[in-house]
This record gives sequence, C-alpha cells and structure tokens, in this order.
Amino acid sequence: MSIYLGNLSIRDIEKRLGIEIKQEHREWFTQHHQSNAHNIEKGKWHCFDIPFTIVCGDMETAIYVNDALKEFSNQMKTQIEISIDEKMEE
Repeated sequence: MSIYLGNLSIRDIEKRLGIEIKQEHREWFTQHHQSNAHNIEKGKWHCFDIPFTIVCGDMETAIYVNDALKEFSNQMKTQIEISIDEKMEE
C-alpha cells in the first residue's frame, strides 16, 4: 500500500525545487491544478509533498509539465517525479 501526502501549488513546487518558471507556465499550472488527489482529471495535475511527485491526468498534461520544468533541471535543488493517472476505458 502506498501513501501519498500533500497538495502543493506551483509556487510550493518552485520553492522546493529552488527555481522560478516562466509566468506563462505558472499561469497554466494555476489554471490546471486539481486540489482533489483522487482520480486526476484529463488536463489536470496534482502535486504530492511525500513522495515529491506531480501526478497528471493524461499524457499530454505530463508532457507539458515535463517541458515546462526540464529547462531548469540543472538548477533544481532536489528531484521531482512526474507520473500519469490515466483511467482505463471499460
């Protein structure tokens, strides 16, 4: 059984990583944040503090998150994981 804790905002993520992303990306993160950690919706993301991971609702969102953060990878004070919570169609 895995335990995930936290609901970090993009500002919290920036502070923890020691970076400052572009304003256009910060606005996107703010608009697409999902506070509820259960069943992340397509086009949304949620960041846990423990473990430090951003869970995205679909591959497109994960790619956007990765692209927005990757230019800062050499400046980050710690590692962050990006994962996908895609729902299986029945």
